[in-house]
Amino acid sequence: MLERIKETASFLKNKMHTAPETAIILGTGLGSLVGEITGKYEISYEEIPDFPVSTVEGHSGKLIFGKLGNKDIMAMQGRFHYYEGYSMKEVTFPVRVMKELGIRTLFVSNASGGMNPDFQIGDLMIITDHINQFPEHPLRGKNLYGDRFPDMSEAYSKELIAKAKKIAREKGIKLQEGVYVGVQGPTFETPSEYKLFRIMGGDAVGMSTVPEVIVANHCKINVFGISVITDLGVEGKIVEVSHQDVQKAANAAQPLMTDIMRELINRA
Repeated sequence: MLERIKETASFLKNKMHTAPETAIILGTGLGSLVGEITGKYEISYEEIPDFPVSTVEGHSGKLIFGKLGNKDIMAMQGRFHYYEGYSMKEVTFPVRVMKELGIRTLFVSNASGGMNPDFQIGDLMIITDHINQFPEHPLRGKNLYGDRFPDMSEAYSKELIAKAKKIAREKGIKLQEGVYVGVQGPTFETPSEYKLFRIMGGDAVGMSTVPEVIVANHCKINVFGISVITDLGVEGKIVEVSHQDVQKAANAAQPLMTDIMRELINRA
């Protein structure tokens, strides 16, 4: 596994003419940040040895390099999900490659269902912590990096959270904060599941992010996570939801997300 990670990183280094220390994983419908990247060059996942290929509508499947403001960045347009049939090692493979490429800070975004009764569709939620409900742990198996039992007391950087809140205040953007529950999917939750996850302490639920964040922490990469609330799992407000509905709500929130992320990356 480690050999494959190093081979993939070596392939990318030969294609790269920038040296980013910042990476972004762009989730469902949150790809407009790409339009802000200057001097960009792209590498399709299909070209990259050992890289999985995204199968989900709305996930393009390429690495994008360039500058966002004054920072060299690397962006994943299209992530991999456990529900697609990938193992956790495949889902998190790109994060391990990021470590080999010298990435020090990772920004992750996603679409999620809000369970906090104070949330509305279109809200942006800073992820302050998560609850892992995936059936397979991404660090199961041979230990590749760092500690066998990594600390997760600050999975999401408090420093980056404070900076994001300051940026939102300056720009007059409403931000929520909360705990993200990561689940296998691909079904949306039943009303009883929403209720259970809320009782457990969750504010939003989704099918991604947690595996990548665990591996990033294991690799000593700082993480900032943000969710756009695309549907509601609040009693009395639950309606039938489709992937198209999620994408529509995510697209509507893109300008605000882009505004915060762009500024935060430049100040990080």
